[in-house]
Amino acid sequence: MVGMSRYDLTDFEWRVIEPLLPNKTRGVPRVDDRRVLNGIFWVLRSGAPWRDLPERYGPRTTCYNRFVRWRKAGVWDWLMDAITAAHDGDIQMIDSTSVRAHQQAATAKKGVQITVSVARAAGSRPRSTSSSTRKASRSGSA
Repeated sequence: MVGMSRYDLTDFEWRVIEPLLPNKTRGVPRVDDRRVLNGIFWVLRSGAPWRDLPERYGPRTTCYNRFVRWRKAGVWDWLMDAITAAHDGDIQMIDSTSVRAHQQAATAKKGVQITVSVARAAGSRPRSTSSSTRKASRSGSA
């Protein structure tokens, strides 16, 4: 494949997935499955909206419709099981619904100021001076 993106399927992944893809053709023949899958993975991995899908993956409606249709049919579950089996279970997936951050990771307390201190080199002049005014406290006493 010419000009592979970092989100595109590797040849190994494609060899595992290709035989598992639904192959019922109704009406119009399907476009290149690998190109459409790469487009779907580009959106999912980059977090970009469908409307920002690069043209090299074909029409965004094709990628989106295939994603939705296969989600309803359970195709994605089959594919993920096949990929996991191909890697002998040596694959890790993280779902953001199960990832938790420590409660203090969400926000900093109001009024907390982070100060970075760097020792000045000997003989160098200060590049700026700190403010000589002191902030008054909320109670009014200094």
